Amino acid sequence: MVKKLASYIKEYKAPSIATPICMIFEVLFEILIPMLMASIVNDGINKGDMGHIYRTGALMVLFAICGLVSGILGGVFAAKAATGFAKNLRKALFDRVQEFSFHNIDHFSTAGLVTRLTTDVTNIQNSYQVLLRMCFRAPFSMIMAMVAAFIISPKIASIYLIAVVFLSIILLTIMRSAMKYFTQVFKKYDELNATVQENVNAIRVVKAYVREEYEKSRMKKAVENIFRMFVKAESRIVLNWPVMQLTVYTCILTISWFGAQIIVNSLGTTLETGDLMSLLAYCMNILMSLMMISMIFVMSSMAIASAERICEVLNEEPDIKDPEDPVKEVKDGSIEFSDVDFSYDREGNGEPVLKDVTLSIKSGETIGIIGGTGSAKTSLVNLISRLYDVSRGSVKLGGVDVRDYEVALLRDEVSVVLQKNVLFSGSILDNLRWGKEDATEEECREACRLACADEFIEKMPEKYETHIEQGGTNVSGGQKQRLCIARALLKKPKVLILDDSTSAVDTATDAKIRKAFREAIPGTTKLIIAQRISSVMDADRIIVMEEGRVNGFGTHEELLQSNEIYREVYESQTGGNGDFDEPH
Repeated sequence: MVKKLASYIKEYKAPSIATPICMIFEVLFEILIPMLMASIVNDGINKGDMGHIYRTGALMVLFAICGLVSGILGGVFAAKAATGFAKNLRKALFDRVQEFSFHNIDHFSTAGLVTRLTTDVTNIQNSYQVLLRMCFRAPFSMIMAMVAAFIISPKIASIYLIAVVFLSIILLTIMRSAMKYFTQVFKKYDELNATVQENVNAIRVVKAYVREEYEKSRMKKAVENIFRMFVKAESRIVLNWPVMQLTVYTCILTISWFGAQIIVNSLGTTLETGDLMSLLAYCMNILMSLMMISMIFVMSSMAIASAERICEVLNEEPDIKDPEDPVKEVKDGSIEFSDVDFSYDREGNGEPVLKDVTLSIKSGETIGIIGGTGSAKTSLVNLISRLYDVSRGSVKLGGVDVRDYEVALLRDEVSVVLQKNVLFSGSILDNLRWGKEDATEEECREACRLACADEFIEKMPEKYETHIEQGGTNVSGGQKQRLCIARALLKKPKVLILDDSTSAVDTATDAKIRKAFREAIPGTTKLIIAQRISSVMDADRIIVMEEGRVNGFGTHEELLQSNEIYREVYESQTGGNGDFDEPH
């Protein structure tokens, strides 16, 4: 895990190395200053040598400035290294998510991914900054202070050892108790993000059903869960400071008592006053270093929990990858399903949602796909653009297995208008150019004409420069669908899939769109998923899906004669009340 994360330090290795070096220099100057202070008392004040006081005082000021500069540089380098490390981690996480197949994304919750990209990376950033500065500074400072104390008086310095052992036992006990709560708290963050995300996405439903108070109670519960976990963890960590204070003051009193006795009894020959002052300074230095080390362990426990969650994403291998020698040309839009089974289970061992599907579609054909809710219509077309891979059998496009194509090329040639239409904040032109990045305005206008989107765009004050709000909230459902169809048409694909993408469009406009498709893109294979038989009855052939199987495949007239499901729904719909989800 450490090796994996360390690989993302990359260009920030130099400041990462410079930080501990600066910290070591800062500690060296801090250790030398008490020694100089002892020299001023012992050799300057006691002997009345003002020249020695001035010289040593000037050297103390110089060392203090050097320590200050080292500390500032260490802080600057640590900040640069930590923020750069966090930047690389966030980019790596986001890039990895972009490579995921739908199977991979299904493995993580959206809220969990958001928490990993925000809270978990921030924890790693803060911990890395602390580690660079304190992980070297605290142990080095404690060791150097202990060495200096033993040089001055081994007898009194032994008091430090007793204090260090006592404090270590107490701090380890506190940390072990706190760590388990920090490990649990990040799961609560996932629940909090899930609550916020769901509420914001469904705010119109919340208000329509007057469920504000219920949502507030859900949010309160999520926040209180985090609050309780942090209180439990922090209530243990705050014990660090009083224990530290108790130990420090006990050491000061003990050192002062024994030190004073030694000075008086030996008349300053064994221990001088300046030496005692140095020992008191080193007391604070040693025990504060130990306090820093305890905080390093606390932050590390939080960082480890976050690091494990981040590595789960970074180590997740995309299910769908380019083959070693990919095919880089799609000859035509012919499609062939051969004995296809498909399951959403990642191992392919779950109950298949598609079973024994065998189909052959000619290039340029218009194919209608109808069936009840849950009959696997969307699952069927998702296999063509390789949003998922088959569990058994094969899907071929242009005579080549879709798994043999370069993924980017395949998805450029198979344009999908999804069941859930998504628009992004920006102008209409910006949204259309998702289909073709370098599309001219004239190409965009032509695509909108085919999708019958020009009818409402031309009536807008700013026309194609009209701003679309996030999620397309300032356009109607039908307008959104037509813009998404136009966006897909800009790719000029070999295969165009409309997944119930005209459900919010009136029947007259739906007919215009289908007529435009027949006349303008006759060479493109068109797959139209619909609930209304009127949307597919003029297709070349129609697939009837039922419970993951192909129940019928033929022209409108053939299905009326041979397929009971199609005939019953057709008769019901022409009567005005038919639906595929009604029992047959």
